[in-house]
Amino acid sequence: MDFNTATVLVTGANRGLGRAFAREFAKRGAKVYGGARTPASVTDEGVIPVQLDVTDTAQVDAAAKELGDVSIVINNAGVLVEGEGLDTIRTEFDVNVYGIVRVTDAFAPILKANGGGALVNVLSILSFIGRPAWRGYAASKAAAWSLTNSAREALREQGTHVVAVHSGFIDTDMAAAQTGPKITTEDLVAQVLAALENGDDEVLADDRTRAVKASLAS
Repeated sequence: MDFNTATVLVTGANRGLGRAFAREFAKRGAKVYGGARTPASVTDEGVIPVQLDVTDTAQVDAAAKELGDVSIVINNAGVLVEGEGLDTIRTEFDVNVYGIVRVTDAFAPILKANGGGALVNVLSILSFIGRPAWRGYAASKAAAWSLTNSAREALREQGTHVVAVHSGFIDTDMAAAQTGPKITTEDLVAQVLAALENGDDEVLADDRTRAVKASLAS
């Protein structure tokens, strides 16, 4: 895949992993739209700010109408909310699951019109396992994994390459309180771009994630 000729939309592009995606694509010569709830927070050179709250269907649809040249979508926006109640889980699902649905459904026709392109969904090691402290987040990522597999089947005929990205802790604000091993945003982004270039459907970004995925069969 030639990133010099690509036009990329990154959701949640104002910080953390999303910012790393946007910066690296821009560095490689792509045209980059950085989606964020507050566009003014997208400040990196070469990244075009876009008003995009993935929980707002009207905003997602408006962005799709405006950004008709997109050939790669990075569904990066995600939340991990403190608390264990139903409202917490609803919030996590609204972003981590329904947000992916909104963006995928709005931009799939655009990807088709632009030759197929690619759709990348940032998931988690918790797509495969549950944890009591993060039950809503884990459930949302498991659901998003299933949606990613369905999208791959649905969009194959139009030539869209769908990539699932699973990782343990990433060195971002979301995992700041965690003390275990962390992968850098730069490392993860490099693996995803390599997957896009190689046609891989899945990124298992670290040893623990690979081990957990392999253990599912047993």
